Amino acid sequence: MTSAQGDFPVYASRALAAVFVLFWTAGMHAAERLPGADLLSRVRSGHPRLMLLEEQVPALRQSIRENATLTAWYRQVHDSAAELLAAPVVSYQRDNRAHLLGAAREAVRRVYLLGLVYRVEQDERYARRAIGEVLNAARLDSWNPTHFLDTAELTHAVSIGYDWLYAVLSPEERAEIRGAIGRRGLEEGLYFYEARLSIVPRYLDFNWALCNFNWSQVCNGGMTIGALAVAEDMPDLAARILAFAMERIRPAMAEFGPDGGWAEGPRYWEYTTSYTAYFLAALESAIGPDAIEPYLKTPGFDKTGLFRTHVIGPTGRTFNFADSRDTLDRSSQLFWLGRKFNQPVYAWSAARVSQAAPFDILWYDKNQQSPKEANLPLDAYFRKVETVFLRGAWDDPKAAYVAFKGGNNAVNHGHLDLGSFVLDADGRRWALDLGPDEYSLPFYFAWGKSSYYRLKTEGHNTLLIPGQNQRWDAMASVTAFHSEPDRAWATMDLSQAYNLSPGRVMRSIALLERRNVVVQDDFHLEAPLEVLWQMHTEARIELQERSAVLRDGGEALTAHILQPSGAVFEMRRADAPSPEAQQPGVHKLVVRVAAPSGDSRAVIALCPGASSVPPSIPSGLFAASANK
Repeated sequence: MTSAQGDFPVYASRALAAVFVLFWTAGMHAAERLPGADLLSRVRSGHPRLMLLEEQVPALRQSIRENATLTAWYRQVHDSAAELLAAPVVSYQRDNRAHLLGAAREAVRRVYLLGLVYRVEQDERYARRAIGEVLNAARLDSWNPTHFLDTAELTHAVSIGYDWLYAVLSPEERAEIRGAIGRRGLEEGLYFYEARLSIVPRYLDFNWALCNFNWSQVCNGGMTIGALAVAEDMPDLAARILAFAMERIRPAMAEFGPDGGWAEGPRYWEYTTSYTAYFLAALESAIGPDAIEPYLKTPGFDKTGLFRTHVIGPTGRTFNFADSRDTLDRSSQLFWLGRKFNQPVYAWSAARVSQAAPFDILWYDKNQQSPKEANLPLDAYFRKVETVFLRGAWDDPKAAYVAFKGGNNAVNHGHLDLGSFVLDADGRRWALDLGPDEYSLPFYFAWGKSSYYRLKTEGHNTLLIPGQNQRWDAMASVTAFHSEPDRAWATMDLSQAYNLSPGRVMRSIALLERRNVVVQDDFHLEAPLEVLWQMHTEARIELQERSAVLRDGGEALTAHILQPSGAVFEMRRADAPSPEAQQPGVHKLVVRVAAPSGDSRAVIALCPGASSVPPSIPSGLFAASANK
């Protein structure tokens, strides 16, 4: 996973570098005053000190024996580790963007799998196999700091191996691994933290040390784990890394405010929160609970598991905005978050796994409640990320669910998709988000938003006015949010997304009787324009002029045009030119609206079932006086 700047063309990166260096230089002196040396003096002596202390292992073994869930999960982890015993070590072949990230993540996975089985069973076969992975990574010429996620993940993998396997490492192996952590990990991180002007020609991915998106937690987290692993042997370097990392991670932590939403979407929510948990768990185990207390008090951080809970529809597919796929990522960190914030819903969500990972066992919490048992509201609005979720029920896989977004088109990994929505009903996803394309496409993170179908406005379930992309710098805010037992709705101001000043565009979406969805778009235009209403679907579409029946298996959904009169449904393909991703099974249901000057409206109802009768819309449904 990458940042927007990771694939910027050279001239763009260099143009921005001078601006960032000014901020970096100012930040250097503040970091010098941070209590890195004081923290270092409190680091627990000896190894292991990260994530799983030796005195905790007997209780873990007992839980694995006595808890049926953990018994089954540990067997899965053990089997995965056993398969690695005869496997070759990770091959560090660079991918099509010259990155090592996939291999680095595999190294993290393997070290935890093998290390956990060794620590539980004390079978040195698993220790020696893990040491093979650690030495293999340590002997690389470089951990690719030009794409610092690679460096952070490799620092993580090698440092955990060094810490967990310390007792069975020879003095020579310890020295070799420790040296790699220092030279290929921490010293490279310090280079970024200290913001030397020479960074401009040397690196293009220069902004992770100041950013406020997923790279911050991953890179600062990896550096922190490395510093804690070698603290007694490299005290000066470790102290400086800790000082910088613990300060520089704060702007990204603040992005969880005010209520736990994450603007990079569910895929990067998982990446961000997993490394936030690693960062905090490592500090807590190595230094103590008081080291992480300020971070736990970050506004919204305690609620971020709720965002993840709401972003999953009844079909099990996520509202996959911002370069996210709609499949669920494993989120072991929800166990950790649930314990810290006394949120049994988080643990319930974390326990829905088909294949267990080591942290599912290390952080397992049997205190679990389903959203229905916890009486979680069916509807939610997350401010700042400006995302709304409305659903029919928590415990019914066939329940209706609609989610739509505003926010900021300029956000990292964001698309030009303000107003886009997804829709589930009767166990099907009827309106879908196509997700990301391949990051290796030329200039994907530079001008890809305006070039590639899956990133453009044309590729989302929103309005195309008049056939143009939304503005890159546009923001859309929820102006009204209303939830009651039989219906819920929200209104979003999309005006800034289109170059219509002084025109206005408002999108309102309602879930009526917890079943039927109504999408209402209100326009105030200075001149007539054609507006294209769009919805992507994998269903077969049967056009009936002012209605359309969507069929998927034995289920159906009917779309009705309630306004304007004379408008009809059309079907268009959703393919993009090669080498962009192809989606031959997806079509786009569209309505062309000839919006006159002044005030006008388009209203589309989306109703589960093959009903020829459109739903009745309550008078004044989207009342302007409703409160957020």
